[in-house]
Parts: sequence; structure tokens; C-alpha cells
Amino acid sequence: MALAVVSVAVGVSASSPAWAQAGGDGRNDGGSAVYPIAVDAVARPALSALRIADRITVDGRLDERVWFAADSAYEFITNLPRDGYPATERTVVRVIYDEVNIYVGAFMYDSQPSSLFSPGLQQDFSTSDSDLFSVAFDPFLDRQNSIMFGVNPAGAVFDAQSFNDSREVNVAWEGVIDVATQVHGNGWSLEIAVPLRTLRFPPGQAEQVWGMNFGRRVRRANEDSYWAPLARQFRVHKMSRAGSLTGLQGLRQGRNLSVKPWVSAARQTGTARETVGDAGSSFDGGFDVKYGVSSRLTLDVTALTDFSQVEVDQEQVNLTRFSLFFPEKRDFFLENDGIFTLGDVTERNFRTGSSSRDFKLFYSRAIGLSADRRPIPILGGVRLSGRAGRTEIGFLDMQTRRGDGGPAENFLVGRVRHQLGSAGDVGALFTNRQATGDSAGGAWSRSIGIDANFHPLRYMIVNAYAARTDAPDATGDRTAGYVQVGWRDRVWDTSAFVKHVGEAFEPDVGFVRRRGMRQAFATFGAHPQPRVTKLQELNPYIDASFIENVETGRLETRVITPGVIATFVDGGILSFQWEDSFERLIGPTPIAGVEVAPGDYRFATTSLNYASSGARMLGGSLGFTRGSFYDGDRTSVTGRLNLRPSPHFTFELFGQRNALTLAGQSFNADAIGARIRVAASTRLFASAFTQYVESTDELLANVRLNYMHAPLSDIFLVFTERRDMRTDAPIERVLTLKATRLLAF
Repeated sequence: MALAVVSVAVGVSASSPAWAQAGGDGRNDGGSAVYPIAVDAVARPALSALRIADRITVDGRLDERVWFAADSAYEFITNLPRDGYPATERTVVRVIYDEVNIYVGAFMYDSQPSSLFSPGLQQDFSTSDSDLFSVAFDPFLDRQNSIMFGVNPAGAVFDAQSFNDSREVNVAWEGVIDVATQVHGNGWSLEIAVPLRTLRFPPGQAEQVWGMNFGRRVRRANEDSYWAPLARQFRVHKMSRAGSLTGLQGLRQGRNLSVKPWVSAARQTGTARETVGDAGSSFDGGFDVKYGVSSRLTLDVTALTDFSQVEVDQEQVNLTRFSLFFPEKRDFFLENDGIFTLGDVTERNFRTGSSSRDFKLFYSRAIGLSADRRPIPILGGVRLSGRAGRTEIGFLDMQTRRGDGGPAENFLVGRVRHQLGSAGDVGALFTNRQATGDSAGGAWSRSIGIDANFHPLRYMIVNAYAARTDAPDATGDRTAGYVQVGWRDRVWDTSAFVKHVGEAFEPDVGFVRRRGMRQAFATFGAHPQPRVTKLQELNPYIDASFIENVETGRLETRVITPGVIATFVDGGILSFQWEDSFERLIGPTPIAGVEVAPGDYRFATTSLNYASSGARMLGGSLGFTRGSFYDGDRTSVTGRLNLRPSPHFTFELFGQRNALTLAGQSFNADAIGARIRVAASTRLFASAFTQYVESTDELLANVRLNYMHAPLSDIFLVFTERRDMRTDAPIERVLTLKATRLLAF
């Protein structure tokens, strides 16, 4: 293998498969390697896959003889808590394949197998809280994009797509795979079977080379290690630093066609349902179709789309004067979401000062959800997404039915983004929202934007966009623009941006938090690793944000925030920050439900927060904020308690206490909730969520039962209720039974 380093060995017992002992004993033999190695400079490793004639049984035991003959990867190098050292626990991985599947077999030696931790059995579990094995494939060897799988010792699967060399990760992507794990006396093992139809790869090539990397997390030691070594800020999907998988011959993908029909029955009651006339029983059905137009382009078709199985939004306490952002949870819109993104960006590993929660030119929740987050029926739609050469393509057309008092509407989104290799990308996005039907009245709105994202130097990023909106009779400044420059190396972390949003900028298929403003932001920080027992990293920083009103040119908001974050070896995080704020209110402004008079306000708060390691049976977080707040004061306490006695059961209690004085009034803006998850296996789950919000005096409850009766095929039983506690009457109550079935061809 190309990487001439070896890992520290652990004892080999009779419970270990014989093939896991091959490829060297993993001991440091006192050779020429000097640690820590320069992980960015070392050569990338390569592994040869072995073609087999017979199928294997995916049971996690690794006892088929074909595993003995395959090449092995066993030299893993840490990137946490310190990068460049041999992993403390040995890992051995092999890859084989046949005409149907790619198989990954791994044995994770562990000197303390009783300490292995799995936070749950549900798909897309919290990987940061878990012992973990991960693999990322880059079948096109573009060193930019990947499909990754993570598995914990209990057999739960985390799957995702990554784009643009780890800048964007789409955790909503789901692929058909088969996984099994076994816990042994000296570690744990797994087998993963990835059907070739789950992946996309170049067609017609006699022999292929893929990018690939393996990762291992030992949760109790907060240790991450990788086969292709990575600097400490990167993860397994950093494909520009991945190794290579060779020896792949004669791969055939098949037709890449799947159909997923669904049927549902629902009973809807409550005062809100009666008001809009949709109370009562309903029966419905529809289907989704997925077709691989090419090896990199996928066509999705949906008819009579239904999202009743999606967990309800968690309510948020709003202490600002701007709209809140609620994340998308519907899988149809989340898959390949990164292709459609244009707006404020959060670069992984960079402290940027803004995110998509501030601005997105395309915000999919505008489709099929009303302003108060009630479902609007979707008739159907199509989506084409993927790549053609170096160009990413995204096309979306959705038609909603009349609902919630509004007309039927058509939503059209088009996106192109051309990759400039490792240098970055440039692109454009267009949206159109148009009322349809006899009562439409010709209403429409459009948005167009261009963006560019560059990496001119190894540790440097440059992001920019310009956008404009239009609608009948629109006047005023309808433009927005943004330029950001950032630098992040092993120690230093700094960035700055300037941003403009016109007062008439209205992206009706997007989200913008604040209009009529010009903003300048800068941050400077560091990530040293002091040689202090139990301390992994310190991150002191200072942020500064200045916002002026576009019309008056006067300063409207200023926030100066120095702080420090301490990350401990066990995974705990302690943070402290002081925030000095200035706000100019031009007119009477509602804040936390109270109208605050116009004027200039200067106030400051101090915050202290601690979050414990997630790899404990009992853990959580606690935060405290105290200080002045506009013309009054604020005391806030937030907390979260997690109880995870086994992967089969999780209990979470969370709450926020806000004691406020504003405009001469003293009041509380509180919220408290709880969530329970129970998993009988990796295919049968139940969850219950409830939350009380004091400002609205409403109680929200959501109970879900999910049985995966076949790969990516589910039966859901969902109960949701929103209750007015003042009248003790249900505002909305819905009971839904839904079944889906994936048919692959």
C-alpha cells in the first residue's frame, strides 16, 4: 500500500476472523515513520477490490473464504483528538464485488468492547454520538462528490450524499443497502452489501477506478481515524484527499428504474379543519417514480404527493423582530437539495456569520405549505437533477391544488452550476411562481440569481451571488448581492462579507430574513490545541456585524461578540460569549409579542453554555444568558436532557425559560417539550413528541409508528394534535395510516 505507516495492534482472540489478522500484525515495528505525519502531504493509499463468483451471506460474521483472498486496508491514521498518529484501535477492511453488489467487510478491534456506544437503531442516527465505521465512494473519480454510508455497532445506517468536496452534505438521500453487524469479545465486525443500482458510475468502461475512504470513530476516546489520512477539520467525504479503489471490472448498473406507490387513509377534526372545510375522513393514493436518465442524471416524478408521515416542526421561541426559518423535512425536496442552493452559505469548517437561515433564493417549504405551516395539497411534479460532464443540472416543476383559501399554483425552478474542477464553480438559478386556474387572476412572481464559489488558495474560499425578483406592479429596489472571503487552516479561522438586500426584494419561492439593509460582517478566531489534559481544542473568536438601513443610510444594527469555545477530549463543549448590541427601531416593533417603541437601544448579554458528550447513557446541555434587552432585561435558561440506556430507547426532555422585561411589562416566553423514541429493531420504530409553547398557549403532540417492511418501503401510523389550552379544545387533530412499497426494475 502507498501509505507507509502502521497502526498500534490490539490482542487477537479466537473470536476474530482469520482474514482480519492478515496484512501485517499492525504493530509499530520501529521503522522510519515519524509521528505525527503530515496528513496533507502523505501519498493517498489504494486498495484492490476482488471479484467473486458466488454470493455471500450478509450476516456480519465475515466467515466466507473469499474474504481471505482480498486485499486489506489496515493502516488508519487519526485526525481527532490529534491528527497524524496511528489509530489506538486496529481496523481491517476488505472490498469484494460480484455482478450485483459491492461488499465491504470490516473488523474493528476494540480493547473495551463493553464500552461500545450506539445512540439508536433509527436510520440517520447521530453519528457524532456513536462508535462508527464509515465508507465514502466517489465512483466518477471527480474528487468532489460522494455517496457515503455509516454504520454503528447496533447495525443502524447513516447514508448521505456529499457535494463540492465536502462543502455540502445531503443526509436526506437514501439508498438500498444490506447491513449486518456482530459484537465480539475483542471488537465488532460488519458486512455491507451495496447494490450496483444504488450507486452511479461511468457506463461502458472495462475497468474502473473509484475514489474511496474509510473512517472509524471510537466514541469513548473521541478518536476519529481514516485510511486516507485527513486534517482534523475534515470528514470521510472529503474526496479530494481520498484514496482509490481499483480492480473493478465489467460493472453493469441495470435500468435504474423504481416505482413507489402509496396509499393512505386519514381522519381529520378540530376547529381549524372545520374552518377551512376539510374535516372528516379521506382516502388517497399516489406514486413516485425514479429513473436514471443517464449514469449521473435522475428523473423523479411524483403524483398526488403526500407528506403525512413527516414529523411536525418543533416550535421556536422568537425573541427577534424577524421571521423564523424552519428547515425542510420532506424527503422529496431534500434529495439533491444541494444542487438547488443559492444564497447565504455555511462553508463546512468556516465561521461565516450567515447561513441559508438568512437567505435562500429557492426555499422548498414555499411549495405545499402555507405561511402558518399547514399542508397545501400537491397534485404532482417532476424533478431532473444530477450532472452532465462538469455541469450540475436541477429542474423542478410542481403543481399544487387549491387550498387554504388560495388558488392552485405552479412552481418552476431551474438551476445550472458548472464545476471548475478544484477551483470552484459558477451557476445560475431561476424560479417562477404562478397562480393557475379560473380564479388565478394572472398573479406571478419570479426570481433570478447567479453565484460563484471559488477556492483560489488551499485554505481560502470566495463566495458571491447577485439576485433580482420581479412581480406585476413591483417597484423599488428588488436586488440582493453578497461577497464573502474566508480563510481556515489548521489554526486560523477568519472571514468577512458584505451584503445588500433591497427593500422590495421578494423571493416568493425563497426565504429572506431581513430586507432593506446593507451588512458588513467580519470574524477572527483560532483553533489551537493546548497540551492540557482532557482539553482537545480552544477556539477564541470575535465577531462584528454592522447593518445600515438602505433608505436612510443610518446604522440600524450593530453586534460585537467576543467568545471562546472549549472542546474536551470526551466530546463535551463549553462556550462563553459576551454580546454588545445596538438596535435602532424606526417605528413601533413587536418583539416577543410586545410592542417596543421606536428609538435607539443599546444592550448587552453574557452567555455560558455546556453540552456533554453524546456518548453517555445520561447527558445533555445547559445554557444561561443574562443581560439587558432593549429597554428592559432578559434572563434565559435553556436545557436538554438525554437518556439513552440502550440503542432501543431514547428519552429527550428540552425546555427554554425566558424571563423578559420589555416596554414596562414583565412576562415569560417559555417552551418545554419531550421526545421518546423506541426501536424494536432497525426496521420497527415508534416515536412520540410533545411541546408546550407559553406565548400561544398551545400544546402540540405527534406520535409515529414506522415499520420498514422492505427496503425503502414503509407503513406509517401517525397521530398529530394541536390543542388550545385556554379552551381545552383541539385546534387540529389528524390520524393517518399510510403504506408505501418500492418496486425496483
